[in-house]
Amino acid sequence: MINQYQEIIYELITDDGTFPNNGKLPLLVYKSAIAIPSENPAGAVEKIFHNNGWGGSWRNGVYPYHHYHSTVHEVLGIYSGSVSVQLGGPDGIILDGQVGDVIIIPAGVAHKNLGSSSDFRCVGAYPPGQSWDMNYGKPGERPQTDQNIAKVPLPESDPVYGIDGPLVKSWGGNN
Repeated sequence: MINQYQEIIYELITDDGTFPNNGKLPLLVYKSAIAIPSENPAGAVEKIFHNNGWGGSWRNGVYPYHHYHSTVHEVLGIYSGSVSVQLGGPDGIILDGQVGDVIIIPAGVAHKNLGSSSDFRCVGAYPPGQSWDMNYGKPGERPQTDQNIAKVPLPESDPVYGIDGPLVKSWGGNN
């Protein structure tokens, strides 16, 4: 079940010299956006994302090292536990996520699990036609990853709130 979010966090995370991040599209965090049911919580999150056109979903957590995707935008929906995530590299912002929160990470933005509860789990998904790559801020990744990020199309819908959602309003969308 979708809630009216309690708060939206918009955070523009710019290039830090190692990680490209994304100086055009803000990271979005919807606090308490999804009411997580006790039965099949991951499936409920996947269904919301799927119904809004985001697919390629997976279930797990967030890697405990800085990494980013240059070919895809990513959404994370927390269905169990809590996590502290650093976004933007070693000097980036730190956000705490909990059950029902949704984090939308623009292509290029580094993310790392700094610590989580033992029961932390999330569902990740991507806009249609986009597939992920893995980058770690290593020498030689750029300028190719910068070129990739510039080519990633804007999603046509918000993964939670659809075509009229905050992501489409904030990022512009392809409509």
